[in-house]
Amino acid sequence: MSRPNEPNRRTVIAKRSPTAPVETDEIRALARATGYAVVAERTQVGPADPGTVFGAGTVDELATLARTNAADCVVVDDTLTPSQHCSLESAMPDGTTVIDRYRLVLERFEQGADTRRAQLQVELARLQYELPRLIESADEGLLNAQTEKGSPVYDVRDRIDHLRSTLEELPDPADQFRSRRRESGFDLVTIAGYTNAGKSTLLRRLADDLSLAAADERPPDRRAEDSATVADRLFETLETTTRRVTIDGRPVLATDTVGFVDELPHDLVESFSSTLSEAAAADVVVLVVDASEPPEQVRERLAVSLEVLEAQGVDDDRIVPALNKVDRLSRRERARRCSLAEAVLPTAAAEPIPVSVRERHNLESLREAVRARLPEAHLTRRLPNCDETMSLVSRAYDRTTVDAVDYDGDEVTLTCRGRPSVIEQLRAAADRIAPRPDRGE
Repeated sequence: MSRPNEPNRRTVIAKRSPTAPVETDEIRALARATGYAVVAERTQVGPADPGTVFGAGTVDELATLARTNAADCVVVDDTLTPSQHCSLESAMPDGTTVIDRYRLVLERFEQGADTRRAQLQVELARLQYELPRLIESADEGLLNAQTEKGSPVYDVRDRIDHLRSTLEELPDPADQFRSRRRESGFDLVTIAGYTNAGKSTLLRRLADDLSLAAADERPPDRRAEDSATVADRLFETLETTTRRVTIDGRPVLATDTVGFVDELPHDLVESFSSTLSEAAAADVVVLVVDASEPPEQVRERLAVSLEVLEAQGVDDDRIVPALNKVDRLSRRERARRCSLAEAVLPTAAAEPIPVSVRERHNLESLREAVRARLPEAHLTRRLPNCDETMSLVSRAYDRTTVDAVDYDGDEVTLTCRGRPSVIEQLRAAADRIAPRPDRGE
C-alpha cells in the first residue's frame, strides 16, 4: 500500500487509452495536488491487458523508469483490480509501490478531511478499497489457519463493521445546518461542477463579505472552512463552504461543493455525502463549466455533471449553467460552446450563461438567472404606524426584498417579496398587528 500524506514522493505516471492521444494533464495535476513529484511518465495506446492493464513491454519500461528515476511510486490512471495491482507491483523494483486512480483520489480526500465524520468516512472508504487487495496478496491457507487467532484481513473487516456502526450513530450536521437555514428564511444556492472550473472563485465574487483580494492576503494557515480557496488545486474544497450572498436585495446562502473529476468513483464521493446533498437541498444549482476546454471535453463533463445532479434528485428547472473562462475564447468559440451546452442541457434548465468569473464578465446576468429560479411569494399589507409594525418592516428588510414602504399618516403600507415560507411568517405577524387583512393583498 502507498504512504498517504508523505510529501514529494518521486512518482512515475502510467496511463493507457484505446485511442491516441493519451492525455495525462489531469492525473499529473491530481498527483501534484496530493503531494507527489512526477519524474516520468509512460503511456500506451491499445486495448487493456486483463492481467496487468499494460502489455508486457510497457510493464518492463515502467519498471525501468521507476529504477532509473529512483521512483517511490507508480501511479496508474485507471482502476486496478486486486489481481492487476498485485501483478503490477510485483513487477516493479523493490520498494516501489503501485497505486491506481481511486487510491490517489482517496489520498487527496484523506488530506482534506478535517471533521470527525469526514475522517471516519474516508477511513471506511480506504479500508473497503484495501480489503480485497489484502486478500489477494495473502496466502489462503495461512488465512484459514489464522481465522480463529485473527489476521490483518479479519482486523480490517472488524474495523469496517465498527466504522459503519459509528457513522450510523453520528448525526449528520448537514441536515441540521439546512434546517436552521430554512428556518431563518434563507434561499439555498449550490455551486457545483468539475474541479478547477472556477466554483470557489465564483463564490468569492458573489459573497457579501469576501473578495479575491482578501483571499490573496489571508494567512497561509487559514483553515479551509474559514474561506473558500481559489488555488488551482484538485479537490481544494472537500468540506462545504457557505457564504451569504444578496441577490436583488434577497438574502441567499451559497455553498461551494467538492469538484468532480473524470472517473471519480461514486462510492468515494458518497463518503462526502454532505457535499453532494447540498445540491439536492438547494433551491438553485449553479453548474459551473470550464468553457475554455476543448469542445468534446466540455460536452462530456457537462453530461457527467448533469448525471450526478440527477442522481442526487436535482430537478432540471433548478439548474443554472455558467460557462466560465470565456475570456480565453474568441467570439466564435464562445458561440460554439453555448450551442454545444444548449444541445446537452435539459430543456427545463436555464439557458447557458457565458461568464468570466476572474474578469467579472456577465456576472449580473448570472445573478438574474439565479434570482429568476428562486421560489417567490408577495406580500402587500397596510398596517398601523406603531412599534410592532416597525419591527415587522425591519424583519422584512432582513429577510426579503422590500419593494416599498409607504407612510401615510397613521398607516404604513409594506410591499415585499421573498421565500414563500418567510412571506407566510410575515403575513402571520401582520395579522397579529392588524387582524383584518387588506383586501388589496
